Amino acid sequence: MPTQPTRWSRRRARRALRRALPRFDVRLRSSRPGIAFTARIRVTVLSDPPYPGNSEELAGAIRDTLRDAANDIAKQCDPTDLTTATDRYRRHLAGPRSLATSPPVEFRADLDLTLRPDDEAAVATLLAAQRRQTVADVLRRQKTDALAAELADPAAVLAWWLDRHETDWSQFPETERRQDIANAFARYRPEHEHTTEHQLLELLREFLATFAEPSQKRMLYALLAAGMRGVDRPQQAAKAQDLLNGHAPPAEPAEPAEPAGRTRDPETPK
Repeated sequence: MPTQPTRWSRRRARRALRRALPRFDVRLRSSRPGIAFTARIRVTVLSDPPYPGNSEELAGAIRDTLRDAANDIAKQCDPTDLTTATDRYRRHLAGPRSLATSPPVEFRADLDLTLRPDDEAAVATLLAAQRRQTVADVLRRQKTDALAAELADPAAVLAWWLDRHETDWSQFPETERRQDIANAFARYRPEHEHTTEHQLLELLREFLATFAEPSQKRMLYALLAAGMRGVDRPQQAAKAQDLLNGHAPPAEPAEPAEPAGRTRDPETPK
């Protein structure tokens, strides 16, 4: 008949496993190739003795399990944000785990995350390169936006062409070609304007451009002003009315008045 473990034997087993499981260091991959974390892991055994097998074998199995568990989330952790990476690893390892032994041995872990000096230098180099690229991207977008806004008018296209071709009139672009270029730039929209509202505005602009006659434009602006008044938007309606007034037909020139006391000469009979 097997003897029951005494309180002293259980205490010895617990101490032996604790001695076999000191804090241990492990290298963990990160989301950045070539840069790794250095983790110092602390283990807390939750199960009471007796334990299956000897303490060294159990300690090795627990360390292997924790290494695999930590590497499961390696690609989610960015070494440029060490605080967030530490929080994620701690949450991931804080839950109870168990070895597939009989009886099972349950444990959990905590860790401290650091970077070795060479990894810190790699992170600093990476961040510096990202800042340079960000500045270059911002400057390029600003230049593109400014050029597109400037060349949205055919006259600006002509001025730009003359400035760069030193008035080489032999290759002077035709009016239609200048208009095509200006229309292409007018359709350009910066990245922050790629929204549904801006797409709707672009659609309305294209729709209005299909009506070339002044009388057609007057009709559209009149309808627009009436619609705005109908939904109680008087300020916008007034602006639409100003657009309508800008497309009013030119006034007919008045006939000069006859000088006072002077009568028209009668027609000479044929």
